Amino acid sequence: MSTLILFLPSARPGPATEYSYTLTADGHTALRHATAPAALLPEPTRPGGEVVAVVPARALSWQRVQLPPGLPLGAGQQTPRLRSVLEGLLEDRVLDDAAQLHFAIEPGAHAGAPVWVAVCDRAWLREHLQALEAAGRRVARVVPEFAPGPTPSGRPELCALGTPEDACVVLTGQGADLGVAVLPLSSMAMALARAGTVAGTGPDEEDDAPLVRAEPAVAALAEQTLGQRATLHTASQRALEAARGDWDLAQFELASTGRTRALRKAGSVASALLHAPQWRAARWGAVLLVVAHLVGLNAWAWKERQTLAAKQTAVRTLLTQTFPKVQVVVDAPLQMERELAQLRQAAGSVSPRDLEPLLAAAGTALPAGRQPTTIEYSPGELRLRGVALAPDEEPALSARLQAAGYRAQLDDGSLLLRAEGTP
Repeated sequence: MSTLILFLPSARPGPATEYSYTLTADGHTALRHATAPAALLPEPTRPGGEVVAVVPARALSWQRVQLPPGLPLGAGQQTPRLRSVLEGLLEDRVLDDAAQLHFAIEPGAHAGAPVWVAVCDRAWLREHLQALEAAGRRVARVVPEFAPGPTPSGRPELCALGTPEDACVVLTGQGADLGVAVLPLSSMAMALARAGTVAGTGPDEEDDAPLVRAEPAVAALAEQTLGQRATLHTASQRALEAARGDWDLAQFELASTGRTRALRKAGSVASALLHAPQWRAARWGAVLLVVAHLVGLNAWAWKERQTLAAKQTAVRTLLTQTFPKVQVVVDAPLQMERELAQLRQAAGSVSPRDLEPLLAAAGTALPAGRQPTTIEYSPGELRLRGVALAPDEEPALSARLQAAGYRAQLDDGSLLLRAEGTP
């Protein structure tokens, strides 16, 4: 999906506040990365694109709690009762008043099991979202810059951020719970990361060493302090990775409606199928499948046209061979019927559409003692007026006439007979 990803500044929003942003068309490649005030931020490049706000690692606190069993969770069940439970569980763990903080529960959380809760300043987050909405950039999702859980490398990772004067390191995949910790850029962070490696591996081995990434501004400082080579990792790359995560911090009073979430999810899935690199093979497969179906349908239609043309040619050939005087074939079945009618007339024979066969069929099918008061005849059609039938006699009459090759229609004491094939 076309996405505008914003980093929320750590200060409260004001007239001069600028947002660092990344614009992407597929969620994997950055088209543009810059900084601009809210009113000058670009819009997503495709209809249905979304705006994603990233909460910096320093603005979040991560808490591990166990919710009481039976407590309803989920996007549509974030009730005041659930918030009250979280306030009670976190009251002694946070420095600020719990009532002034914003809470967000990890995706797929289950009551009765330990869950991660993201905590940040509620007023700060709300003011930034309101400022962006006032500028016409309504935020669809709020995601953390770093989140707990397994890392791509499968071992603890360190990411150095900031400037040389104010540098920090974010440790992810730490400990048994795979948590997130923000620490000063020091050798102590590397010691914690090495302590979190999987038991039984050699932490001194290069393959088991924690992965170190750093912003360009602090890359040299990170290598010197941590004693390990660091891979450059820009803010734009972090923004793309954060936006692809499952987290959405817009919960409780900041949550979107169920309909909005469903539409957003459907749009994200559709955009990913159309543009994401990992779906490229599936898109090519779908195109090839459509092309194969089109080719098959055209081949089948061509074969059917050939078969129909062969049948039409056979009918015309039969007409011209049977009646050599017919030189021009316009409607072979109709012309053949006319020629046969002329032959019968010349031989003095009758056809099922003549008066005598129609009267004979009617006389055979009508119940005994039923006589019409009026007889009307036109070629291929006979109408007998004054014929009254009981309801149980009509099906039998129709069946007898149909067996003789005629269709019957009863209408208010009138019986209409037509030879099969007569319109």
